[in-house]
Amino acid sequence: MPGVVLLGAQWGDEGKGKITDLLSRDYDYVTRFQGGNNAGHTVIVGERTLKLHLIPSGVMYDNVTPVIGNGCVLDLKVLIDEIDRVESEGISCARLIISSNAHIIMPYHLALDEASERRLGKNLIGTTKRGIGPAYQDKVSRMGLRMQDLFDRSIFKEKVAAALVEKNDVLAKVYDLPTYTVEQIAAEYEAYADRLKPYIKDTAPLLNEALDRDDWVLFEGAQGTLLDIDHGTYPFVTSSNPTAGGASVGTGVGPTRMDRVLGIAKAYITRVGSGPFPTELNCADGDTFITVGKEFGTTTGRQRRAGWYDAVITKYAVQVNGLTDLCITKLDILSEFPTIKICVAYEHLGKTYTTVPGHQSAFHHAKPVYEEMPGWNVDISDCRCFEDLPVEAQNYISRLEELAGVPVTMIAVGPEREQTIHRGFLQRTEG
Repeated sequence: MPGVVLLGAQWGDEGKGKITDLLSRDYDYVTRFQGGNNAGHTVIVGERTLKLHLIPSGVMYDNVTPVIGNGCVLDLKVLIDEIDRVESEGISCARLIISSNAHIIMPYHLALDEASERRLGKNLIGTTKRGIGPAYQDKVSRMGLRMQDLFDRSIFKEKVAAALVEKNDVLAKVYDLPTYTVEQIAAEYEAYADRLKPYIKDTAPLLNEALDRDDWVLFEGAQGTLLDIDHGTYPFVTSSNPTAGGASVGTGVGPTRMDRVLGIAKAYITRVGSGPFPTELNCADGDTFITVGKEFGTTTGRQRRAGWYDAVITKYAVQVNGLTDLCITKLDILSEFPTIKICVAYEHLGKTYTTVPGHQSAFHHAKPVYEEMPGWNVDISDCRCFEDLPVEAQNYISRLEELAGVPVTMIAVGPEREQTIHRGFLQRTEG
């Protein structure tokens, strides 16, 4: 013990990278359980900023074994480039372990993702065009290639050939794009196989045995609850399960072994891409969130959409994930505002909703019902305990706890590791 799941309680971009990095030093294993390089975690250490897309944030610590679980999909060129970039910063990736059952993003997945988005025009989903969706489609339709397939070249070629029967038809006849040959793909991926072979293992037994030894395991989610393929704002979602259930499916570790579920939420809210967003601000306040909060995607560089904190969404995340704790990030950004708003309900066609509406049209057209609280208008970035915060900031956090029904046990007041207030979340003590 413990097994702890860390995930986004909003639409992603909540600052999970910093919190994962901060907690990782207490853990023996940190494992990604879903998604691919459509997510990015930014870790700031002193003067150095490290942007990670596939490698778990725990790679920063010598005591941590970073694991990429079976629920992830991997662009192998991107993965190798990231390993090289991290090691060029003096950080070893020798401890990295990759599940033999993780699926591979193939060149035709990238081509199909971009072509599909272009064809959708104004109705596009807003994907990162990294081939994530098509790779998960092939996984579900049992046409996917897994990491273990790289190491039997005859099987690899056989599976690529079977996939290309369909993929080349679609590329050529639907999108008028170039096609691929088996030999073309095999030549590229043989080099990837040679490079990645030392990292490949069967990770489900590895993680279960670690928990049997009472090692500490952190399950690191990407994206966020409202981007979950089953529980998010469908179809404007990702292609995997970033909710807590995905941690079990994406690693092979049973849910009874997860002791805590920590949801990360910004003190306001953002999202990237298309889809409904009840509290979105298209005004000066929204511009302040974007400029002061530096709200640009780690992976795409796209400007995020921004709005006031949505307590309805957070309560939904508590229910869907079974959250035991909340971490509120970027509280310092709210120092810019004399008055702060919290969305506590929605209104649509004369009906008030205190939970996320079950029908997409109601959510898409929902109007936020706000509570207003006084701001604090002072710099809080040097605060290191809850009592150091202005009383207005303390009251704001207390109100978020009341609305969510779970305690806020961590608060980030800046991007650096040490700019964090700890309020009782599980930490390791030696001796």
